[in-house]
Amino acid sequence: MKNNHPLLSVEQVCKSFGNKQVARNISFSLQKGEIGCLLGPSGCGKTTLLRVIAGFESIQSGTVCIDSTIVSSSTRNEAPENRSIGMVFQDYALFPHLSVSDNVGFGINKMPRNERHKRVGELLTLVGLEEVANNYPHEISGGQQQRVALARALAPKPELLLLDEPFSNLDALLRERLTVEVRDILKKLGTTALLVTHNQHEAFSVADKIGVLFDGTMQQWDNAHSIYHKPASLEVARFVGEGTLIDGKVTSTGKIQTALGPLEGHFSIPCEPGCSVDLLIRPEDILHIEDNCLKATILKKSFRGPNIVYLLQLASGEKCQALVSSHHDHRIGERIGIQPEVDNLIVFPKSCQL
Repeated sequence: MKNNHPLLSVEQVCKSFGNKQVARNISFSLQKGEIGCLLGPSGCGKTTLLRVIAGFESIQSGTVCIDSTIVSSSTRNEAPENRSIGMVFQDYALFPHLSVSDNVGFGINKMPRNERHKRVGELLTLVGLEEVANNYPHEISGGQQQRVALARALAPKPELLLLDEPFSNLDALLRERLTVEVRDILKKLGTTALLVTHNQHEAFSVADKIGVLFDGTMQQWDNAHSIYHKPASLEVARFVGEGTLIDGKVTSTGKIQTALGPLEGHFSIPCEPGCSVDLLIRPEDILHIEDNCLKATILKKSFRGPNIVYLLQLASGEKCQALVSSHHDHRIGERIGIQPEVDNLIVFPKSCQL
């Protein structure tokens, strides 16, 4: 019979340092084989929460369970080495005096020699480092060092892999490539993993489930599509993706009057006619149409190769962004024609006058 309990379960966890509460009633779970991500700005509590799960920090209340076993509670804090976890640190923490092979095999040195040699060889092949097996950490690139750290953490076959900002020391192009590679490796092995990052692109690339943290609270735990298109709070809406908020008035079911004109679509949350709302407008929601009667003034522009993101001022004085092909290169101060194309109306009620 298939076991459906979560591999990782965090329930109502609270953590304080003195009078400062850094985790407030946080709950989420991961099924076996899922990859999760804790996403948020610096100081939001995501690394502390990862350290709690790893066993490096105790908690005041709540529970952490790994494979249905309580490993953290107000009265229990199982040692990290007894939690069946692997850990990849931000600085990789490789042993400089050991070769790549010996680094990978460090955590399985009690295994019979032949089995250990076989396991190390399998992992080096998996992460594509067979050719540098005898090199030392200072002789390989940052991306290769990151893969060594990953292979070393995977060597003991942990139930759960924890990764603390593992790509932050890499340049942007290498980071983007390695996030995809790491996801492929974890999925191939069926490893359950939890990643911490402040980079939403990493979170979107790697994770099945994303938890957005602000000020020690879990604002939303969901898949990437829902977090982007159905943010649960203003904080999530502002942090994830790009966008601006404009005023809106609900006129009837699925219809809003705004400075962009009347908009119609599916509301992210129910709103009654008469409600005043903040409406989130993403850059991709605004089309550039030269001869359209609706005009906006360019305040700023950000060139991004194939596209330009324009910051626009509407007649109302409100601002929005537009993602436009870079073939349309307009000057700051120029007025351009725009047209909203918004099907998913992401709204946050301000007040209702029914």
